[in-house]
Amino acid sequence: MVKVVGIKFKNSGKLYYFSPKAGEVYEKNMPVIVETARGLEYAWVAYPVKEVTDDEIVPPLKPIVRIATAKDTQTYETYQVKKPQAMQICKEKVAKHGLDMKLIDCEYAFDGSKLVFYFTSANRVDFRELVKDLASTFRNRIELRQIGTRDEVKYLGGIAPCGRICCCAGNMPEFKKVGVRMAKTQGLSLNAEKISGLCGRLMCCLSYEHEYYSEASKKMPKVGSEVGTPEGRAIVVSVNMLKMMVKVKADDKNGGWIYKDYPVDELRFKKNNKREEEPEDDSDEI
Repeated sequence: MVKVVGIKFKNSGKLYYFSPKAGEVYEKNMPVIVETARGLEYAWVAYPVKEVTDDEIVPPLKPIVRIATAKDTQTYETYQVKKPQAMQICKEKVAKHGLDMKLIDCEYAFDGSKLVFYFTSANRVDFRELVKDLASTFRNRIELRQIGTRDEVKYLGGIAPCGRICCCAGNMPEFKKVGVRMAKTQGLSLNAEKISGLCGRLMCCLSYEHEYYSEASKKMPKVGSEVGTPEGRAIVVSVNMLKMMVKVKADDKNGGWIYKDYPVDELRFKKNNKREEEPEDDSDEI
C-alpha cells in the first residue's frame, strides 16, 4: 500500500495522486504547491492522505512541495487577475494575423514564466507568427494548444438541456467514451438536437445507464417480432426496459388490433428473437 493525497488543479478537473510531505497535515480544499512535469503549480487537496494499492498509481509519484503560503496564494491570484487582459490582447493579435481560430481560455504558469492559450478551430492553424508576436508583447514563453469542442464546454461551462450544469464542467473529472450505440441501446431518438450537448456531440450522460440498458436489452424481444402471450400470438410494438414491460398487438378477429402490456417474463419468444449486441459504433456524432 502507498500513501497518497488526491490533488485537483481545477474545480472539475481530473484527480491526480501526489506523495504527501512528511510532517504536514492536509485538509480538503487546502491550497498546495506541487511539482509537475511543467514545473511548480498551484492546486487544491481533493481528499487528504489515504492508502491505495500499488497498481492504482503510476510511479514515481511526484511530491507535494508544501502547503501554499499566503504569498503563494497572492502570486496565484495576481496572475489570475491578468488573464482577462491577456485574453483581450491575444484576440486582437489573432484578428490582426487573420487566423481562423476561436480563443477559449488562457493559463499562467504558477511563477508567471509561461502563458498558455487554448483555442478551437475547424482546421489546422499556422500560428508561428502569432506566437512570436505574443512573446514580444508579454515577454515570456508562449504556448498555443488546440482543443476539441468537448474541451471547450468543459472550460467555459454552461447549462445542459436537462437544466443542470454540463456534466463535463460540473462533475466529470475526465471524459467518458460515448457512442451512438448507447443511444440506440437505450431506445432514444437519433434526433441530434435531442441527444446532443452544448458541444454538439453526444451527451456524456448517455454513459451513466448504458451498462443497465445493455443487460436489459438482451432480455427483451425485438420490436416487430412475434411472441407468445397468455392469450396467444402477438407482435411486439414497443419495449420499456426500465419497467421490463412489452407492448404487443394482437388480431381482434374483426380486422382490428388489440393492444396490451405484458411483463417480459410472461412472454415466450425464440432465442434468436432476442436482441443481439449491435456492432461497435463508437462515433460521438449523429
